[in-house]
Amino acid sequence: MHYVGVAWSDGQQFDASWDRNDTFEFRLGAGQVIAGWDQGVAGMKVGGRRSITIPSHLGYGDRGAGGVIKGGETLVFVVDLLNVG
Repeated sequence: MHYVGVAWSDGQQFDASWDRNDTFEFRLGAGQVIAGWDQGVAGMKVGGRRSITIPSHLGYGDRGAGGVIKGGETLVFVVDLLNVG
């Protein structure tokens, strides 16, 4: 899949697989990603695009992430599902 992530509070982009020209892969429900991703991409079809708004308790919570995402931040991702398997 490809994605872009922005902070809800200020609209600042914090990550985008498109910028790295590298797709992102994970196994759904395996705990490899934040809970909001597992819930947000479930049911997507190949070729689909989805906007996912993730409240902080399903994202990085009060701790934030790597100095890039502040604690308590709501996250917004636009995700394109390229393939499964």
